[in-house]
Amino acid sequence: MSDINEMNLGPRWYVAHTYSGYENKVKANLEKIVENRNLSHLIYDVRIPTELVVESDGDVERETEEKIFPSYVLIKMTMTDESWHVVRNIRGVTGFVGPGSRPTPLTEEEVEALAVETRTVNVSFDVGSKVKICAGLFEGYRGTVQEFSDDRKEVTVLVKTERRDMPIRLETKDIQADNEL
Repeated sequence: MSDINEMNLGPRWYVAHTYSGYENKVKANLEKIVENRNLSHLIYDVRIPTELVVESDGDVERETEEKIFPSYVLIKMTMTDESWHVVRNIRGVTGFVGPGSRPTPLTEEEVEALAVETRTVNVSFDVGSKVKICAGLFEGYRGTVQEFSDDRKEVTVLVKTERRDMPIRLETKDIQADNEL
């Protein structure tokens, strides 16, 4: 068994380095290989981070798409010998980002900062709803939702303690609707 199979962490985002200008070719070739060889269970998504730039030449404005990280392609894949071999042998790929020959997956914080995956948070409660805290220091406490953050990933809950009511900032995943109140 090789080092690559031992590194298998499930589906994660990896960064492949390409020759300059080969990003789109690498993406197209990889998507074609995944479809032809039925590798969708190993390689899930291929992205080239871009941004929309508005250029102005006096009276005329043009929108162009520019690569944020030229010469890099982001790949969501399960790292195995087979998936590593497929990506590594595509024309234009020079290797994976990581120390030596060991591909290093992006951390959750890096994925979020790059906005590679957008996660929407659907919550089943609104301001004023009774909730129960199911994780963290205040696990088991009950309270009332006071407000949500703009992205709805965090919530402020007014928790009733013996001495006073206390507002607590939590992640939305750490609370659930309280049916007992």
